[in-house]
Amino acid sequence: MLAVSNLSCSRGDLQLFSALNFLLEAGQIMQVQGENGKGKTTLLRTLCGFHLPDAGAITWCGEDVNELAENFYANLLYLGHHNAIKDELTGLENLQISAGLAGIKLDEKTAIAALRRMGLKGRERLATKVLSQGQRRRVALARLLVGEAKLWVLDEPLTALDVGAVALIQELIAEHLARGGMVIFTTHQPLVIAGVEMRRLELL
Repeated sequence: MLAVSNLSCSRGDLQLFSALNFLLEAGQIMQVQGENGKGKTTLLRTLCGFHLPDAGAITWCGEDVNELAENFYANLLYLGHHNAIKDELTGLENLQISAGLAGIKLDEKTAIAALRRMGLKGRERLATKVLSQGQRRRVALARLLVGEAKLWVLDEPLTALDVGAVALIQELIAEHLARGGMVIFTTHQPLVIAGVEMRRLELL
């Protein structure tokens, strides 16, 4: 369970949000909403430890994430609105490197299978610089198919994706939730998970 208590964050002299409270439990998904500049990305990055809050606490299964450190990060998968892939490397190499950085042992066969499920069959060994924006996003999103992180934190996961890819991401999220996973995300595009109640957090 992820719990946020009285969380406050600012950017420079601008306070983005304050006294924020919510719980996210196994099998739950929550969309963070708000106008541009209200702190959606800052909130997600704060949950992942990339941004320090002004006040408040973030706990995982009842324990402070700062004290849990690696035990929390092993259960976390963050995917930002930037792809975080290297242009000169292939999709296969990018996926294997990102998995390695997350402490995941990923063999080539499993990596190729993940890329193919993401619709990249025949492009696994191409330098990502020759891929379209949508294909590059698929390379980044292939991270969802490897590892066993319970909490997915996704910032604009549907960016540059076509209708078929959006449907696939919705399918992957549904599978993750059915396994008891959790998802917190932002998006400017509709994302619907059949049979799942979508929780929403509005940043005003």
